[in-house]
Amino acid sequence: MRKKICVVTGGRAEYGLLYPLLQKIKAKKSFDLSVVATGMHLEKAFGLTYREIEKDGFKIREKVSLRLVDDSPAGILRSMGLALAGFGEALKRIKPDLVLVLGDRFEIFCAATAAHVSRIPLVHIHGGESTEGAFDDAFRHAITKMSIIHFTSAKKYRNRVIQLGEDPRRVFNVGALGLDNIKQLPLLDKKKVEDKFRFKFKKHNLLVTYHPVTLENDRQGKGFAELLKVLDRRPDTLLIFTKANADTNGRVINRMIDDYVNRNADKAVAFAALGRVGYLSTMKYVEAVVGNSSSGIIEASSFKIGTINIGDRQKGRIQADSVINCGTTAAEITDAFRKLYSPEFQKKLNAVRSPYGDGKTADRMVQVLESIPLKGLLKKSFHDLR
Repeated sequence: MRKKICVVTGGRAEYGLLYPLLQKIKAKKSFDLSVVATGMHLEKAFGLTYREIEKDGFKIREKVSLRLVDDSPAGILRSMGLALAGFGEALKRIKPDLVLVLGDRFEIFCAATAAHVSRIPLVHIHGGESTEGAFDDAFRHAITKMSIIHFTSAKKYRNRVIQLGEDPRRVFNVGALGLDNIKQLPLLDKKKVEDKFRFKFKKHNLLVTYHPVTLENDRQGKGFAELLKVLDRRPDTLLIFTKANADTNGRVINRMIDDYVNRNADKAVAFAALGRVGYLSTMKYVEAVVGNSSSGIIEASSFKIGTINIGDRQKGRIQADSVINCGTTAAEITDAFRKLYSPEFQKKLNAVRSPYGDGKTADRMVQVLESIPLKGLLKKSFHDLR
């Protein structure tokens, strides 16, 4: 009997990571794949990226709209209410054997909750990680406690999931899916990147992604404003901004990006979404990823480029030697750039190795999903450490 697997995706970055796994699930005759699109995928402000899913050949079985018109705490809570009801109805119609989710965002937490209440076994990817600057950290660990199968990206994270009381026999350290894309996708050459996105690379090039630090009440985007001050002082540098997620105060960041690009059209461009291939292809030709995105921690090291990781949003993640951590003041960010362009650091980049696996993560996940028996697969106990 084919296993009915429901995969939930809420945004461009998460879908990009899920893509190699979705491909392999779809290709297996032993699986019946259902994709549920929600969150930013369905919003014009974030690029209506559900179209990318369809363009890639995946049929979207259900769309759960969250009406992301307000990124205040009250607005996000309203969206969470819609999410719980919407996922409950969608799962009732799909009747999957397994629900698979990745990460830690609030809409993914709601999908996990709906699966748990519906008594559908939950599979969680990227559990056990820590991001101290975001309230997503608590969502991630809560999803772990509702899940029965766990795919972690590093040994340390597997140990943490077990520490949370999960059965070691159901916690699998498989690596990070982001490396599968780098190893397997046909990335664009430099000229094709320029033609596709209508910009010209300069002598220096930076990929900038900055998300709100949701545990801080930075309604004015002060940390991002400090970064813009530093970027202003970088001559002959193309700044390629990708916009913030639908987090609390995310629209503040995005308005600041738009204002900056309008004032600096000769050196800055911005995109709601570059797409999976476009984002990685662009990363290949820049000198560094700047901001506080997980892609700077997980994917960038595979391209032998540096990362300037600002503030606490990614604090706690395992990092390669290509990552430079700094505070949020202009002086601290300036010091980080000084280190980035130093001959010593640039020389060190050639020897950098990713701590997140070998690019064969999706294959390992599929093997586990095929081998797991469905009978009796329900969360019943807490595993005590001895």
